[in-house]
Amino acid sequence: MNNVFISIGSNLGNKYQNIKSAISKLKKLGKILKISSLYITSPLENENQPYFYNCVVEINTKLKPKELLKKIKEIEKNMGRKESKKRYQPRIIDLDILFYGKKIIKSKTLTIPHKKLHQRKFVLWPLAEIAPNFIHPVLKKTIKKIKDELRDPSQKIWLIRE
Repeated sequence: MNNVFISIGSNLGNKYQNIKSAISKLKKLGKILKISSLYITSPLENENQPYFYNCVVEINTKLKPKELLKKIKEIEKNMGRKESKKRYQPRIIDLDILFYGKKIIKSKTLTIPHKKLHQRKFVLWPLAEIAPNFIHPVLKKTIKKIKDELRDPSQKIWLIRE
């Protein structure tokens, strides 16, 4: 069994329900160990789109990394995510594998740890909430330290109080 961190984001439709639905579907891939709070975040790269709802889950799964990637892509497709040649477009759901245990994987289809997670508040804030002392296997720093070092005022983030 492997502990995996997955980022979940949505900026189309009922964002709250999309996140809850994705979490429900992820439960079929393994045991959910932790779920962060929900955050509202400003879009990056393509700023001309709605704000996102984001969270991070920790899941314990038997699936190998590429099997897990295939399953989360199926979840995205089944939830209505459209394939697009353009990157950073609005989407009903976005699931990204952030960490797969302490593994470092670089292939055509999969890079773990996620290559931009250390630059993104929408990943670091919820991740630091549920795993502040997890050590990034490449950067050799805790998630809390990486979060504290990210000083990008252009990225807006708010905790949703439920």
